[in-house]
Amino acid sequence: MDGAKKPATIDEYLEGVPQEMRNALDKLRAVIRNAAPQAVEAIAWGMPMCKLKGNLVGFAAFKEHCSFFPMSTTVMEAFENELASYDTSKGTIRFKPGKPLPASLVKKLVKERIKENEARAAATKHR
Repeated sequence: MDGAKKPATIDEYLEGVPQEMRNALDKLRAVIRNAAPQAVEAIAWGMPMCKLKGNLVGFAAFKEHCSFFPMSTTVMEAFENELASYDTSKGTIRFKPGKPLPASLVKKLVKERIKENEARAAATKHR
């Protein structure tokens, strides 16, 4: 990103990303859309975010890698074994553009996040 103008949409964000990373993030975005077709796309904290009853998942490009943000330490812990071969931190899964995350794993993470957000929304509603 050149920093001159902050992107207002995910498409604008991706236009400012190097081609190899854009390709990887486009594929990731498609998997997220497929797993959560009702989610709304937005830019939050300067990165692409999908929202459904709150922030659902996010993704971004960095100098040396791409990141997928499940936005939940609980989900990260639940999939700890499946994420063992990836560079992870508290709420981030980093990957090289040439070695994207498997669609099946992304779909599972997104579905788990939907359940988490729906449960939280239901609990809040019943207070």
